[in-house]
Amino acid sequence: MQTHEEHTMSQPEGSPENWERKVLEKLATSALQEQRRSRYWGIFFKSLTFLYLFLLLFIAAGWFGAREMTSPGKHTALVQVNGVIANDSAASSEQITAGLQAAFKDANTQGIVLRINSPGGSPVQAGQINDEIRRLRELYPNIPVYAVIEDICASGGYYIAVAADRIFVNRASLVGSIGVLMDGFGFSGVLDKLGVERRLLTAGDNKGFLDPFSPLDPKQRAHAQQMLNDIHTQFIDVVKRGRGDRLQPDPQIFSGLVWTGERSIELGLADALGSVEYVAREVIKAETIVDYTPRENIAERVVRRFGAASAEALWGAATAPRASPVR
Repeated sequence: MQTHEEHTMSQPEGSPENWERKVLEKLATSALQEQRRSRYWGIFFKSLTFLYLFLLLFIAAGWFGAREMTSPGKHTALVQVNGVIANDSAASSEQITAGLQAAFKDANTQGIVLRINSPGGSPVQAGQINDEIRRLRELYPNIPVYAVIEDICASGGYYIAVAADRIFVNRASLVGSIGVLMDGFGFSGVLDKLGVERRLLTAGDNKGFLDPFSPLDPKQRAHAQQMLNDIHTQFIDVVKRGRGDRLQPDPQIFSGLVWTGERSIELGLADALGSVEYVAREVIKAETIVDYTPRENIAERVVRRFGAASAEALWGAATAPRASPVR
């Protein structure tokens, strides 16, 4: 009797039985390769998911980015206010006040420089920073605070600057914009042309305050203007308190206009020309500069970049069932 191997070897090369055997072997090999690929990709995506979750854990625990400030002896402390002043920005009240507090508490700090390059932002955030600077100056009366304006220091940026003892600018810096604005769009005319009816139901006569799809109500407009005037008055009072007799009696100062650095000195909005290095070397007399600005940590950058949507996508890719197609 012939064994299976002897029978297979005795079959001609092109026989139907030999051909079927080769096809089955190829199918089996392909299935195994596909399973391996699926397993490798599964491990890869699960690893990314676990990495993402660990980063979230590190943020929650306060790891990554906690800096140990090593003081190099007598120095000038630097705190930078960059970009829009907002609750969720690098120039938020929380970030800036944290840097200021660390700078004031260091026994080797001879003076503090606020380097400001901001177009403005939230009056609430700017006001909180201004208040904290004043509080710390009273708590540490021997540590002076100077503001150095780079490209622009407008609106909320200037709101912060006036809390300093002196303000230094570049000739071409843009300074001022002491005003308040509220902007938006009105689409009621567009809806009429399109034949679209706006249906707005409210409980409270002014709950639809300044709704962009409804005609502007004169009473609501007057109320909004009064709010702006109130905040503008607060802004003016803060500037007068900070600058005092240095301000010139020019009615345009509080009109919302922006001035060059050179002109701002003439108007009393700033004191002199100077850079951070100049102030540290010539005014504070401590040439070594230590930056106390809080830094965004690595984990926060990764999480912000990928976001919750990326996490969901990775989790879905890692847990989704995979079919192994037959080739």
